[in-house]
Amino acid sequence: MSDECCGPVKTPAPVEPAIEDACCGSTTPAVASEGMEVEQPTPWWRDRALLLPIASGVLWVAGLLLSWAGAETAALSAHVLALGAGAWTFVPGTLRRLVQGRGRGRLGVGLLMTLAALGAVLLGHVGEAAALAFLFSLAEALEDRSMDRAKQGLRALLALIPETARVARASGPEVVPAAELRRGDVLLVGAGDRVATDAVVIEGRSWMDTSAITGESIPVEVGPGDEVHAGSVNGAGSVQLRATADGRDNSLTQIVRLVEQAHAAKGERARLADRIARPLVPVVLVVAALVALLGIVTGDLLLWIERALVVLVAASPCALAIAVPVTVISSIGSASKLGVVIKSGAAFEQLGTVRTVAFDKTGTLTRNDPRVVDVATAPGRSREDVLAVAAALESGSSHPLAAAIVAAADTSAEATAVQETPGHGITGQVGGRSVRVGNPRWIAPGELAARTQEMASRGMSVVLVEVDGRVIGAIGVRDELRAEAAETIAALHAQGIRTVMLTGDNALTARAIAAAAGIDEIHAEQLPADKAAHIRRLAAQTPTAMIGDGINDAPALASATVGIAMGVTGTAAAVESADVAFTGTDLRQLPAALAHARRGRRIMTGNIALALAIIVILFPLALFGVLGLAAVVLVHEVAEVVVIANGMRAARTRGRALQGPVMFVGQDQPDPAPVGGRA
Repeated sequence: MSDECCGPVKTPAPVEPAIEDACCGSTTPAVASEGMEVEQPTPWWRDRALLLPIASGVLWVAGLLLSWAGAETAALSAHVLALGAGAWTFVPGTLRRLVQGRGRGRLGVGLLMTLAALGAVLLGHVGEAAALAFLFSLAEALEDRSMDRAKQGLRALLALIPETARVARASGPEVVPAAELRRGDVLLVGAGDRVATDAVVIEGRSWMDTSAITGESIPVEVGPGDEVHAGSVNGAGSVQLRATADGRDNSLTQIVRLVEQAHAAKGERARLADRIARPLVPVVLVVAALVALLGIVTGDLLLWIERALVVLVAASPCALAIAVPVTVISSIGSASKLGVVIKSGAAFEQLGTVRTVAFDKTGTLTRNDPRVVDVATAPGRSREDVLAVAAALESGSSHPLAAAIVAAADTSAEATAVQETPGHGITGQVGGRSVRVGNPRWIAPGELAARTQEMASRGMSVVLVEVDGRVIGAIGVRDELRAEAAETIAALHAQGIRTVMLTGDNALTARAIAAAAGIDEIHAEQLPADKAAHIRRLAAQTPTAMIGDGINDAPALASATVGIAMGVTGTAAAVESADVAFTGTDLRQLPAALAHARRGRRIMTGNIALALAIIVILFPLALFGVLGLAAVVLVHEVAEVVVIANGMRAARTRGRALQGPVMFVGQDQPDPAPVGGRA
């Protein structure tokens, strides 16, 4: 069926972000040529960086089996190959960082693992070296893969920019590539067209779906002098716009830059194990070197060089390398039972530190599904009469408010001579009477003025119904708060977590929603850059999570300590920009996930403490020759078993799975809110 409101919606060609920065390349996104395919993530079985650690693990296990079978030569060969496959993933990078890096940036777990593996090989323990290489390479590969996936949603952002735009020229309308638009160009935007760059209306009236940029759940009216953002979808009217930004530098391309910059900053955050290893590495290296030099002084060079190598093995982070990955893998796997997908080990570690949660409104706290929640009637008129008359006209409209009114009406009459007036409402004939349905700026509410104002104060969009010049009713439409939202906020407050709302909606709506949900701090009428700036300020004070579902939330999700996307309803850009995604839409997943992450982090911290304790104990014993290599290796193996067993405890979940159907607030429940009147 033809869309009477939006007309034929054009599917824009994908565009290629070419951004030159520390994370991903050029800062000037370019519109892709027609037919360009969006790059898909590499399947794990074709990912060379992941296949090498897997091959290393298989060869290591094969070596163990061959050794038990008595085939020592074959076992040694398998372990050498396992060591080579695992070491290839981190040794070259470690050496480059050692040569090209600065300060402590040269050091890390990679260097210590390289030296420990080298020491084990020199002492004849190739199997031990292969085990170290396999475990560390697997942890690194999984982390790198998760970071790469975080960049894939950017194409979804730029795909909102149409490939071409109609521009008014002296010789007549001309179609030009969107990337060639310049500030001051006059754009001709028809019904259903997507706006190619930021602009201001100079002629015509219509309504715009701005949800991609502001998160506004209901289209807003625009007229001469009103600003329009790139990516907005025009409604039924035709408008002329004057571009206020170039085609390559507008709201959407700025979103891409914000997301890229946030991901680049996140990429610099070292994991917990690496932060611990950095001060440990220079100490171990200095002591091992001094021990070796002691052999020159005493004249027993071979003895002290061997002891130096034992010191390196004693200080090797075997248990430390396992402590974090085994806990993270166990926790991430069990988190899926709570309907939570955690994308990386770093994200899991950060999730356990969160003390502030910022919420988007539309689609996160609310259902993003406007419904009729109140009807005010003039004397002598019933709710059913008002809805039936309104539905008769609205049944031919594709406006979101129209759909809500038609859904709420039990019956509707047949309307004729229906005509939609962009930015105002709709007119027609019902049963031989003249009917108008529209916003309070077009139809004076008359005796229903007080009720209309009261509806608006509760965050409703108000639609007035007029028959033969007399207002017979006012219909309140609102994007309802999720039923579990207030329970979720209360649970977070009980955990000592601060809550904040960031939304592109108007302040009146935001206050109504926040009051119903129990959120005290509100920031309304926020553009994506504003949201990202707020998140950065919050994250500078305390670890902060941002939860949202729209493209406009992507910069804030990427800027947060942990970005959380509503996975089922969220856009691809939001989901890929986030560190965590919900498989369902029940907000009660959030406090359960945070509690689960805190428990996992406690287990991880305990494992790291045990691993460090082993190093602290073995180090002096190896240094003074109390323990030889065999004893040191035995203690390390026992410690690894203990660490693995402790890490597996993180697989237990104390919350319940939250993937079932969600109950929503009905008309008889306390009121929350949505947005402005019919545009």
